[in-house]
Amino acid sequence: MAEEHEAHEAHEEHEGDGEVREEPLDPEREARRRLALAQIRQYPDPVLRMKAREVEDFDDDLRRLVERMTQLMQDANGVGLAGTQVGTLQRVFVFQPTAEDEPRALVNPTIVDSSDEMLSDTEGCLSLQGVSIPVERPVSVTIEAKDETGADVRLELEEHAARVAQHELDHVDGILIIDRTTPEARREAMGLLRPLPLLGATP
Repeated sequence: MAEEHEAHEAHEEHEGDGEVREEPLDPEREARRRLALAQIRQYPDPVLRMKAREVEDFDDDLRRLVERMTQLMQDANGVGLAGTQVGTLQRVFVFQPTAEDEPRALVNPTIVDSSDEMLSDTEGCLSLQGVSIPVERPVSVTIEAKDETGADVRLELEEHAARVAQHELDHVDGILIIDRTTPEARREAMGLLRPLPLLGATP
């Protein structure tokens, strides 16, 4: 998901809370970002609409997946990335709400409590490049999960960190930000996401 104040796609592709940091990139960093984005599934890839399965094996394959996802997230200038976005139907996501936080993985995450207070803020997504739309979410959530080693994790998250985690948890359920925004914002987003006609194509 793109970050709140730091989560916009760099340069021309600005995104809000969710998966992308807003910061200028040098040419080498920009090249890494584009290579990473090429490995992240883009709308309307059908895997983005699939519900991921519970992880049962906490093995080396899972740890390698977490390492790859973390590297892709960072190279893409992101703050979150879910398994479905890299084409795997496993209930796992990685996130790093701020540059000061250590990246971490949540496996089989579940929201066990959420605040009554809601807040609408702008979100973007590494799988919906160029889209930045308002999404209303609880201000704070409590999530129970496991880490990549199988150890129990319980996190009480607020504000931006809570928004990032909710965005990523949506991904493993096949839910995108265009499903949670206003009808008007969704129409605008779909206009941006509509594939351009191929040059030379006949009607």
